Amino acid sequence: MHSLWLLVVLSLSLYAAEAVKVGDKFKDSSKCKACHSHIVKQWEESWHSKSHYDNDEYFRKTIDYVARKSNGKSLNTIKIECASCHNPRISVTSTSSEYDAIAALNLDKDTAASKALRSNTISEGINCVVCHNIDQIHDNLPDSKRGIHRVTWMKSGTMSGPYDDAKSPYHNVVARDFMDTNPNQLCFVCHANDTSEEGHRFTNMQSEFVNSSKACVDCHMGSRKSGVAATLRDVNGNAKKRLIREHGFEGAHSESMWQGALKVDARKSGANLAVTLSNPQPHPLPSGFGSREIIIDAQYYSGGKALKTESLSLTSHFLNKRGKPTIPHLADKTVQNISIPALGSKTFTLPMVAGADQVSVVVSYRLVNDEVREMLELKEAIWSKKMVIKKLNLKL
Repeated sequence: MHSLWLLVVLSLSLYAAEAVKVGDKFKDSSKCKACHSHIVKQWEESWHSKSHYDNDEYFRKTIDYVARKSNGKSLNTIKIECASCHNPRISVTSTSSEYDAIAALNLDKDTAASKALRSNTISEGINCVVCHNIDQIHDNLPDSKRGIHRVTWMKSGTMSGPYDDAKSPYHNVVARDFMDTNPNQLCFVCHANDTSEEGHRFTNMQSEFVNSSKACVDCHMGSRKSGVAATLRDVNGNAKKRLIREHGFEGAHSESMWQGALKVDARKSGANLAVTLSNPQPHPLPSGFGSREIIIDAQYYSGGKALKTESLSLTSHFLNKRGKPTIPHLADKTVQNISIPALGSKTFTLPMVAGADQVSVVVSYRLVNDEVREMLELKEAIWSKKMVIKKLNLKL
């Protein structure tokens, strides 16, 4: 028995390779507030700050669901796999089948993997040191290598940024192109693709992204505006003026992002109502996680009186190996994928209602469709909330 335990420990040591350690001075955002309080405050309201298992219901319940349905993989193994993007400063980057065996017996409390997942170094999710301590991004790797597996870190205490003249008395500063002239490279370290436990690629945003005048940051961090990146004062008592972007990382969770995100046109077409959705964005909509959804609601009226509502859901559905509905992270295939291509358009039809003389069309967005939301038993209101993209009225 002792020999078996030793074998397990030795095996774990091969898989528990540590990433570059983050010193206590830089591991959490509170240390950054002295000079960057306004930026930290923006980040604290972002979903980057919520990317940890404890702070995002959808992320947590997806991991729990995958762990219940997977054969042999422990909950902690799934957490570590997902941490490559959600918690890239984790000190253990993979586990082994031996680890899963002892985890099944609840004997993994003092292992490197369990300690890494309990560490407060990763409790803030995607914090300052995740992006600003990257030295190199390795685009030559297979696209299955994402997050922590795609970057090289700098030494703790060195930060990267967009300014080649930046100086700080508290840490070293270096300029990197992915912080300035090539920001998409940094975004696509994680926001690129997702592959299920069955090897099915259910999203592939990087390959679907269309090169245009827009970069990811233009929408999700806003345009550069005059301000200060750091509040440090020079000898004259002035903070250096910079062109900076917001750090709230607004995205699909932000209702304001959806207002006018698609152009909507509606017309009567024989016995149907034809609704055309045009997408001016450089990536498809819906995009991101596979369960996102666009909804077209058509409310018909006669003489001002409501008659009937017809609805159409634009979302993806997934099947597991047994042909049963499942969540995208366990999918063997995608059976429906209705999205509006980047810089493209699609027309959808809904049935007309007899006697109607007017129709009100509302196009909305939801983060999670009914099917996946029910499977995961999501309770928080944000996952079912309809965020309005566009409303229009049409006389028939």
